[in-house]
Amino acid sequence: MRLINKLKQFERQYAFIRWATAEEYGKIKYVGDDFIEFEVISVDTMEYAETVLINSQLILEVVIGGSDISRIIAEVSSQLTND
Repeated sequence: MRLINKLKQFERQYAFIRWATAEEYGKIKYVGDDFIEFEVISVDTMEYAETVLINSQLILEVVIGGSDISRIIAEVSSQLTND
């Protein structure tokens, strides 16, 4: 199975991604055939800092779960307001 096929299962989930030139925490917004759209979260402010399009061949590591991801989900969730 190709990495891009596996990542399609994790669209709209928080993850840590390391690619050729950087590594960031964020949310996988969209997974296409040759790239992914990744919304980077600033760990200091817990706000979306930028959207990055990453060539799937440049991705070195993807972490979907773990304590750091859980912390980010908890902090982002605590900032949501009840309407």
